[in-house]
Formats: sequence, C-alpha cells, structure tokens
Amino acid sequence: MERFRQAGIHRRLRVDRHEAGDELVYEATGVVPALPVRVRLRIDKFIGGGFAGQVYRANVTEIDAPQGDVPGLHVGGTYAVKILIPPSTFSRAFRDAIYAVGFQGPFSHQVNPAAVRAGALWQKFIRRAAAIRFGDDRAVKDVLATFVDGDIGSCGEISEWVEGRNWRFEVDDRLGQRRRWCRGKDVPAELLGSPEYRAKKAFMAEFVRLLHELG
Repeated sequence: MERFRQAGIHRRLRVDRHEAGDELVYEATGVVPALPVRVRLRIDKFIGGGFAGQVYRANVTEIDAPQGDVPGLHVGGTYAVKILIPPSTFSRAFRDAIYAVGFQGPFSHQVNPAAVRAGALWQKFIRRAAAIRFGDDRAVKDVLATFVDGDIGSCGEISEWVEGRNWRFEVDDRLGQRRRWCRGKDVPAELLGSPEYRAKKAFMAEFVRLLHELG
C-alpha cells in the first residue's frame, strides 16, 4: 500500500483487506466517554473474516488524545480491530443482497457510524448485566473505540484482545448421555464426557437467557 502511494498514481487503490505489518492511522472516538483520539496501529495478524466483517490483531504504537485518554486504550497494547465489511467479494455481495431484500438498505454497521456506536453502547450494557449475572464483566469483551476506515470503505471498532483457541476435536462417545443431561435428567458427571463442552453449553444457555431479559 505504501509503495502504491509513493508512486503518485491518481487512481484510488482498491483495498479488500490489510496485511501483517501495515501501519493504520484512525481518527477514532472512544465509546464511553466519547472522546476523539488519533490512534496509530500496526497490524500483527489477519485473524479471519466472514459475512459480518474482518478481524485483525494489532498493536497500538501511537496515541494522540487531546481531550483525554480513552479508558483501556494505551500505547503498546494489543487489540482486536474489526472492520465491518467482508474481505471476500462473494461474501460482501451475498450479505448486501440479503440486506437489500430484507431491509431495503445497506448493512448499516458498514456505512453508518451511528449504527456502530449504538452496537458498541449495547455491548457496554451487556457487560454490566454480565457482571451482575456471572460476577465478572470479562465474560463479554469490551469495545473501546469506533472509527471509519477510508481505505477499505467501512466503519470499524477497536476492542480488547481475548486469547482463545478453537474447539479441540475429540471422539464423542457420550452423545446419548449428554442428550439426557441437556433435557435436565440427573446423569453422573463421569458418564458425560467432555467437561469443556458442558461448561460452554451451560454458559451460553444462561447468556442467551440474559440477552432475552435485556431485550
């Protein structure tokens, strides 16, 4: 991207996604409080993308906060950067077609900064509710700031980076027993197999109930 800019070409560079090592500068706005901040990030890794957008792991190298610091955002920190446009042309076209049919409009989180901020504020509410229900607001990741990426042409958000991993595939020879457990039957724990699966299922079931209560 930098070599393209240095070449002095007048046609705008079409960018579908960023690459590791890219330096990005955003005029961002903190979620709470809504303070303006200029932040420079270095892309560490492209994590992946889907119909909702593309996610990167990035390091903050510089912050200019003339009106005060954004809580949780600091130089040297590692964050998740989500840009709300798919990197794949097919995924983008399919998503936009679905929204055009269903809502007679574009995907609002891509094109409307107010929609992105509304979603970030909802996440703040959900975190507070999670702190009450689960005893720890870290059950839901925190969104720190929102921005507009002019190169890709989409809104985005900077949130805390959460280390994780994919599901560890294993032979499931206790499926019948877990079905009984899922229906509320009293089944000894040693017969149920993977405790990770059960812990995740129980947490997500309670989390969905919490979201229904929030509306």
